[in-house]
Amino acid sequence: MNTPSNRPTLRSQRLNQITQVPHEKLDRAVKANAPFETLASYTRFVVAQYLFQNELKALYTDPALIEVFPDLAQRCRAEQALADLADLDTEVPPPAPGALHNPSKAQAMGWLFVSEGSKLGAAFLIKRAVALNLSDSFGARHLGEPAGGRAEGWKSFTRTLDALQFSAEEEADADLGALQAFERFNELLDIAYAAESA
Repeated sequence: MNTPSNRPTLRSQRLNQITQVPHEKLDRAVKANAPFETLASYTRFVVAQYLFQNELKALYTDPALIEVFPDLAQRCRAEQALADLADLDTEVPPPAPGALHNPSKAQAMGWLFVSEGSKLGAAFLIKRAVALNLSDSFGARHLGEPAGGRAEGWKSFTRTLDALQFSAEEEADADLGALQAFERFNELLDIAYAAESA
């Protein structure tokens, strides 16, 4: 049986491939809201980031997932996003309806894949934040470089993810989780910016 030559061999590569369209959609949505043009717009962006990271806190602190990724709890950015809101003198938003609830382990991996991957893009975003007089110690903490560096943190995460033995059903769950994560951040972005115009 011949397999297509463009079919990814690694799980992380497959997840990257299947999320390309929702990733591009999210990029367009972020650009449309112009978060780095004004401090007010950036603040709404941080609200969305906080809502997303706070929802994922349950995954980052899950003992079963920490068995797989021992440094998982340290990777969470919910506290940094919370501190950013305080720096920006912004109220902590209430949780938005529709948060992820009790995902399967493989599904959770898909969500974590998206969250961890976003740290690579944050390298470009924090450069934009500097123009608003923000930094990884004030207002843009959640965009800061993780301990050990972005590239190494990502490689370490994907090495572990790719080495896991999954059934076909678990592979499908991981795919689902990654797609859901992009969809959810899009929803939270809409919620955060709708609050500004309300």
